[in-house]
Amino acid sequence: MTQYETVSTDAGEARITWHAGTEPWAVLALGHGAGGGVEARDLQALAAALPPRGVTVALVEQPWRVAGKKVAPAPKTLDSAWRGLWPVLAKPGLPVIAGGRSAGARVVCRTGRELGARAVLALAFPLHPPGKPERSRAEELSATGLPTLVVQGGNDPFGRPAEYPDGAHELVEVPYADHGFAVPKRAPLTQDEALASLVEGVTGWIAALR
Repeated sequence: MTQYETVSTDAGEARITWHAGTEPWAVLALGHGAGGGVEARDLQALAAALPPRGVTVALVEQPWRVAGKKVAPAPKTLDSAWRGLWPVLAKPGLPVIAGGRSAGARVVCRTGRELGARAVLALAFPLHPPGKPERSRAEELSATGLPTLVVQGGNDPFGRPAEYPDGAHELVEVPYADHGFAVPKRAPLTQDEALASLVEGVTGWIAALR
């Protein structure tokens, strides 16, 4: 069952799309990136796959996106909106896994521990701007203080799997995939197979948290 909820934050109104889990034992809250919304293929794949496994998925649209703006605000504003949403995400009384893609992954890395998240899921974490590995954001990832899974495309210009430093986080690679987990037609696996790989990695990790 899918339900929609509007939530007021100090950054404006946000929107949650709830995908109810079957006999749920956890909530996975997923924020989007700076270049798109909750229609992203990885977020939609997880929203379809996890509810039958007992995980309610909450797709979170940040206020700037709900308002129809084209450009995301500063990280401080994104974090503030996420904090404002958290009581609603935690309201079912279940452990909440804080997740997001790209800029949304940075938000949950920065705020997960203070908000009491069970774990952090970072999809397409932007380790650095494309072509600028010296501007690393690895510190955000290493400072979560929580069980953390990074899911990264093998050809992500924001950080390929081999670029990630050793740390407390786990890492799942989606071969040949870019920042949006799209794979080229010449790749030896299909788009559906790439997303299946992503879903398998995430579901296995979440199951181990139970």
